[in-house]
Order: sequence, then C-alpha cells, then structure tokens
Amino acid sequence: MEPEQIGAFEAKTRLSELLDKVSRGRVYRITKRGRVVAELRPVIAADRRPRFGSDRGRVTMTGDFDAALPDMKGYR
Repeated sequence: MEPEQIGAFEAKTRLSELLDKVSRGRVYRITKRGRVVAELRPVIAADRRPRFGSDRGRVTMTGDFDAALPDMKGYR
C-alpha cells in the first residue's frame, strides 16, 4: 500500500483519526509546503519478550552436540 500524503495542518487537526488508522497498518507522509518532512507509521514492538517455542523447527541440534571437538584434544 502506497503511503498517503497529508499536509501538516491537516495532520494536526486530524491526528486522533490518523493515529487510529496507523494502528491498523496505514502509513502517512506528512508534507510542509509540498515537501515530505515526516512519516507516520506503526511502531514495531521491539520490547516484546520472545515466546517459548517460537523458533520450533528452525533450530536443530545434532546427536553429537556435546561430543569433544577433534581440534581440542591437545587442551585436555
């Protein structure tokens, strides 16, 4: 979906409505005198904790995971 351009004055007067639409995934480019000066987009929640099991099927562990490495024989 292409971001919709909106003037700074209009964005200021309709901010509540725009925020509702942004929370549903809409993106707006705010212009001032015809030049794009800002972009209003949803925030990607980076502070969420990972869920247990979210990488199921992505990570595999071989049967010899804890076996001694051949290169380390000299250090034993």
